[in-house]
Amino acid sequence: MKLGVLLHIALRALATNKLRSALTMLGIVIGVGAVIVMVAVGAGAQARVEEQIRSLGSNLLLVLSGARTQGGVRLPQGSSQSLSEDDAIAISQEIPEALAAPALRGGAQVIAGNANWSTQIYGTTPEYLQVREWALAAGRGFTAAEMSGAGKVCLLGATVARELFGSSSPLGEVVRIGDWRYRVVGVLAPHGHSLGFDFDDVVLIPVGTAMRMFNRTSLFRILIEMESAEQLEEGERAILELMRDRHRADDVTVITQDAVVSTFSSILGVLTLALVAIASISLTVAGIGIMNVMLVAVAERRREIGLLKAVGAGTGQILAVFLTEAAVLAAVGGIVGLLGGSLAVQAFVRVYPSFPATTPAWAVAAALAVAVGVGVVFGTLPARRAARLDPVRALQGR
Repeated sequence: MKLGVLLHIALRALATNKLRSALTMLGIVIGVGAVIVMVAVGAGAQARVEEQIRSLGSNLLLVLSGARTQGGVRLPQGSSQSLSEDDAIAISQEIPEALAAPALRGGAQVIAGNANWSTQIYGTTPEYLQVREWALAAGRGFTAAEMSGAGKVCLLGATVARELFGSSSPLGEVVRIGDWRYRVVGVLAPHGHSLGFDFDDVVLIPVGTAMRMFNRTSLFRILIEMESAEQLEEGERAILELMRDRHRADDVTVITQDAVVSTFSSILGVLTLALVAIASISLTVAGIGIMNVMLVAVAERRREIGLLKAVGAGTGQILAVFLTEAAVLAAVGGIVGLLGGSLAVQAFVRVYPSFPATTPAWAVAAALAVAVGVGVVFGTLPARRAARLDPVRALQGR
């Protein structure tokens, strides 16, 4: 029996019971639509996280206090206090391809006149702006004299400048951070949010000043920019070797930017697969619905089956008729589900234009293939039952 004839018989049978066919396809529609939306959101989340991590800077390495393992025991990064400003200087001097920026972090209240704002204070050097690819909206950075003399000067993030000074220029004004007074010498250009952190809600001060103010002896971390992405692995090894020579111990951890991206992508990939698996449950339910409807159809069309066998239709042809009907039912439901899921994704992007939710081509093909596969698998039992009917009894409606 030709494919065109099989499709004609299948479509005619489905059109005979339009409401029942539509209700049967509903499960497939919901299942495929849900899968499309989940995959699109998952892919968008991965792209968004990668974009935000890349926005922290390019070709980055992070040096953190604390080795990954010590004495056979895994320790969290930052569990020891071993990084110094001299380490950052040594990295820049000993590794020509590396630009190192020390960072020390602490929270404090910033006061200007009657206004006050709680924010994050970062002690660092002028290299920090270059490594992070941050620009100044007004003013200047720290001078060499201010760095060597632990000068009491600061750079305000856009949010801090707005909260403390409104539309007025803060340049040259004095702010109080804790018990210390600082003169504002620059304002950072807006950078927005990334990974849940507002990069405009910061204040930068010289690292030596920060160590004295927070009474610290170790850095929070050292950020390092390599000249190219190809140098990240080599730079990681060189930094670890340099720190081992300086500290006489393996007491630091170096993390590459690509490793952070890979870790987040893996986590989001697993979560996406879990969501897709949950959404796919409805496809199984829809398959059971198809099987039940097809069993009813076999019972209702016994005379038709008997007539087909009486005119010479073989068991394989009867099987093909009902399998084609189940596959067409699932395929139409899958196509409608794809359209519905795509419209839902477009609506989501319109509401959240900054979220790059896109449906990969493989997801579209896989969802439609799975839908048809579900129809064929769950349609097999009714099709086999129809193929095994005795033609005489079938003509008699028994």
